[in-house]
Amino acid sequence: MLMRQKSQPNVEPETKPTGSYPRTRMRRLRQKGWIREMVAEHSLSVSDLVWPVFITEGKNQSEAIKSMPGVERRSIDLTIKALKEAHDNGIQAAALFPVVPEENKTMDGREALNPDNLMCRAIREIKNALPDMGIITDVALDPYTTHGHDGLVEDGKILNDQTVDILYQQSLAQAQAGADIIAPSDMMDGRIGAIRDSLENDGFHDTMILSYAAKYASSFYGPFRDAVGSGAHLKSDKKTYQMNPANADEALREVALDISEGADMVMIKPGLPYLDIIHRVKETFKIPTFAYHVSGEYAMLKAAAEYGCLDYDQALFETMLAFKRAGADGVFTYAAPDIAKTLQKKSAKG
Repeated sequence: MLMRQKSQPNVEPETKPTGSYPRTRMRRLRQKGWIREMVAEHSLSVSDLVWPVFITEGKNQSEAIKSMPGVERRSIDLTIKALKEAHDNGIQAAALFPVVPEENKTMDGREALNPDNLMCRAIREIKNALPDMGIITDVALDPYTTHGHDGLVEDGKILNDQTVDILYQQSLAQAQAGADIIAPSDMMDGRIGAIRDSLENDGFHDTMILSYAAKYASSFYGPFRDAVGSGAHLKSDKKTYQMNPANADEALREVALDISEGADMVMIKPGLPYLDIIHRVKETFKIPTFAYHVSGEYAMLKAAAEYGCLDYDQALFETMLAFKRAGADGVFTYAAPDIAKTLQKKSAKG
């Protein structure tokens, strides 16, 4: 005997009201500045910004980076001066990148483990001068090696596990110097777990890890490599460890692994070409997610503004809002001081 199925009520799928013209005129909420700001879905504040800075040896030393207009390499004393001004303008965190002297570079990057290397000295001196400034430190070997790769190289192959053994020691040295956030940017498999275990075992329970979880093998990194002096050494690409720009699902796997290994936050790098990745990561994992407005992206805005193709400040703000709209909680950008000053001016006018 066949069972008769109960008929289902004919229920229309739930829809969101859209209204119709002329009862609904979308331009009503755009007609004045105050209402546009009031109903804005996303906003940018100075607390969203992290300023990446390049540190070099010496005293009272600064050097402009040709491929990154407006960005300089600075000695520690001048870095502290610049960070104090930035902090006074509301920037609460800086990411440090060392310009390691050529004589200190080796095939194995052993200078990365020196507790008195440029990075560790900078951490100590900055924290002593500006204890409230959050300090984020890069963990990778490319500034320290004569081959420019993020890991150890043998017969042209990047050695994963041997590199991880160095990276966790590098992280520990930076934590001991006073780093608030350790940020591994190397893309070796398993390094987050090794770093977390090392920090826990040595009592650095509160030291945070910001993992560059989805770092792509991008063409937008050139000016950065000029800045830290690794570009001239790099004779091959980084495609065996940085991600393929064609892949999106893989990014979710990378992020999931790093969270399981102890990452507190994750980074998507570069930024603008990967807004879809930022959005998917934030929607999937609900973890603090950062975007890196990388050197090539920054340099393009500067160059376009110089040629009169666009308004630098307006394009910059639009870029930052794109990151926020995609789901980024914070943005690493070389333009952080520019943005902070502009926000201050807007606040003063308000």
